[in-house]
Formats: sequence, C-alpha cells, structure tokens
Amino acid sequence: MENKAIFGALAMDLKRVALGYFRGSTSTAEIFFEEALKRKSELNEKEIESYLLKFLSRMGDLRKEKAEKAAEDALLYSTIFQNASQT
Repeated sequence: MENKAIFGALAMDLKRVALGYFRGSTSTAEIFFEEALKRKSELNEKEIESYLLKFLSRMGDLRKEKAEKAAEDALLYSTIFQNASQT
C-alpha cells in the first residue's frame, strides 16, 4: 500500500480512537488503537517527512495518557495524518 493511503487509514483509526475515549468506551478505543499501530507498521518510513515521523513516534504515548488527553491527542494526530494523506 502506498503511504498516502496508509496515512488515510491511520487517520480514520485514530479518529475512532478519539471517539471511543470521548464516549467513555475505552475498550473500543483500544481496539482501534491496535489497528492504528498495525497501520503505522505498514508505512515505508524512508519516504516520510521528519515532522510526520515525530508524530508517529508519539502515538504510543496515547496509552499512558488519561482518556480525555488521549482523545484530544488522537484527534490531533488524525487531522495531521489526514492532511498528509492528501498532499
């Protein structure tokens, strides 16, 4: 899969993570977070700009955060990765 398509799928998974946390459904958020990590591993990192690599490396921190902060960060990353999928 091309990186742009993977970034699009990653963005959707992270959006679902954010919605899960906002709605109080931690189990749903965790399921989609696992999917997001799988998408991340599919990326060809040699072709990714450095600022995106920085955000990708911070994705794992979502698990350590409280639900509200994790939801906000997941939504932020989702928007950034969605933009990357369209450029």
